Amino acid sequence: MKKTKTNALVIGVAGGSGSGKTTVVNLICDHFGKQNILRIEHDFYYRDLKHMPLADRLQQNFDHPASLETELLIRHLKALLKGYPVRIPQYNFAEHIRNNTHLEVQPTPVIIIDGILIFSELELRELMDVKIFVDTDDDVRLLRRIRRDISERKRDLDSILLQYETYVRPMHLKFVEPSKRYSDMIIPHGGKNEVAQDMLISMIQRQLDLC
Repeated sequence: MKKTKTNALVIGVAGGSGSGKTTVVNLICDHFGKQNILRIEHDFYYRDLKHMPLADRLQQNFDHPASLETELLIRHLKALLKGYPVRIPQYNFAEHIRNNTHLEVQPTPVIIIDGILIFSELELRELMDVKIFVDTDDDVRLLRRIRRDISERKRDLDSILLQYETYVRPMHLKFVEPSKRYSDMIIPHGGKNEVAQDMLISMIQRQLDLC
């Protein structure tokens, strides 16, 4: 395993499902250059449920922190900060299992961790230099989630709404919304807030200048 010297800036981008986190992350990547930024999605670390029948997998609460192997993400992030490459798992969201392939990534000057639950994990949170919470109205987030799950995760509307009522909204109120208090910056209205975007870019640049 090859080691390279690194003094990376770690940015956490959290917010409810469908809040516009991807828009904010893309903004950062486009501004600073994707060649300098590694994006790691917390969703890739969902636990492998191959041992369960598909019917049982579909009944799991994927919005609870226990559904994610955050301890593996923490080990990967610590390795990257020491200059080592890591192999990120790849997840099949339609079948709720991990693929047999991994994505090997190298350390970069900026590492972005994004996910709805990243601020609810103390050890992970403490590894972040900048913590951003993307805040968007519930009805907008639900509509975005429906579009995403239908187009990208091949799910039907009834199952999406059932999951939202049973797990997504209760877990948002229990874990995601309270974690907002740990953020350094809150971006209202997701990726449409240009004033907040400019402040975000300036804040990250100041942090990079100190590294």
